[in-house]
Amino acid sequence: MRSHLHAGFTLIELLIVLAIVAVLAAVAVPSLLRARMLSNEVSAQSSLRVINLAQVRYASSCGNDAYAATFSALAIKPAGATEAFIPAELSGVAPAKAGFLFSLAPGAGSVTGDSDCNGIQTQTSYYAAAVPESFGFSGSRSFATTQADTVWALASAVAPAEPFGPPATAVG
Repeated sequence: MRSHLHAGFTLIELLIVLAIVAVLAAVAVPSLLRARMLSNEVSAQSSLRVINLAQVRYASSCGNDAYAATFSALAIKPAGATEAFIPAELSGVAPAKAGFLFSLAPGAGSVTGDSDCNGIQTQTSYYAAAVPESFGFSGSRSFATTQADTVWALASAVAPAEPFGPPATAVG
C-alpha cells in the first residue's frame, strides 16, 4: 500500500503528459496559423471591395466621373458631407490592416481627369493592391482590383498586375 507521503506523479507520468501536449500543439498550431492567414486574406479582399465602393461614390459625387489616385483624396470629407469616402483605417499614405499593406495608384492607361470637388486632380482609372506584410505568415496570396470591380488573387508576395489574367484568378 502506498503511503500518503509519497503521493504524486512520477517522472515517467509527467513525460507522457508533456509528450501528449507536444503532439496536440504540433497538430493545432499549423491549423491556427492557416486560419489566421485565411482570415487576413478575407479581410484584405473585403478592404479592396470597400475601396471599390469608395471610388464609385467618389466618382459619382465628387470626382466628376473620374477616380481618386490616392487614399488621401478619398479621405477628404467633401463640403456638406458627414464622412469621408473611405474609412480612417485605409486613409494613410500606405495603410496596413490585418497583416496586409495597401496601395492605390492610377490604373493602366489612366489619364489625368478634371479636378474633384476638393480641387484634387483625378484619374480615369485606378489600381488598388493588398500584399501581405510577411508573405507566408500574414498571408499567402496578394490581391488587386480596378474600376472593373473584380478582385484578383495571386499566390505571390507581389500583387497581380494589369491586365489581369492567369496566373492570377478572380476571387470576386
